[in-house]
Amino acid sequence: MNLLDRLAEERVVAIVRGRDPEAAYRAVRILWEEGIDLVEVSLTGADALAVVERLAQARAGDAALGAGTILSEQDARRARDAGATFAVTPALGPGTATAIELGLPTLVGALTPTEVYTAVQAGASAVKLFPANHGGGPDYLKALRDPFPSVPFVPVGGVDVDAARRYLRLGALAVGVGSPLLAGAADGADPAEMRTRAREFRVLAREHEQDGERG
Repeated sequence: MNLLDRLAEERVVAIVRGRDPEAAYRAVRILWEEGIDLVEVSLTGADALAVVERLAQARAGDAALGAGTILSEQDARRARDAGATFAVTPALGPGTATAIELGLPTLVGALTPTEVYTAVQAGASAVKLFPANHGGGPDYLKALRDPFPSVPFVPVGGVDVDAARRYLRLGALAVGVGSPLLAGAADGADPAEMRTRAREFRVLAREHEQDGERG
């Protein structure tokens, strides 16, 4: 899977971290139904690897299915074996190096200019700007893109629809969205609100594609 191409096409990565494995599984299936095809299942969720495995089997090789919060070599190997097709890390570390060595496209967490540079040199497919909201928000992304105009950034952390729109207009390749999209559905809440928010994010993605075409 070419992660850069998928990020450019989809613009939104759903981040699923749930206390209820069955609810997390259902939430991802619903997100797929609503057209949110790029999904990261965080390993900090309950029975996350089992959730990844079930989802990978459900899509039969067609999933753009990430495993997130990859910290250790073991995390990376278990995620690959469960069927993840890309990895996401909160920071540089042993999990980053192993995921890349295993051939998993990897979205590597970084915040400072030094971390961004190091992530790129380590072989990151894209840089997860994290925590984006607390790190300075869209204005900080704009400042980073001056010295790093060719780095594919994916802001994550506190990204709602309005923030996502600003990030994308400032040149983010995509955005990663957790609770502002999931609305508790991965913990067992009624998924109706998540469906509504998913549609809002899909509209946003289409708006950005249209902006790019007008360029």
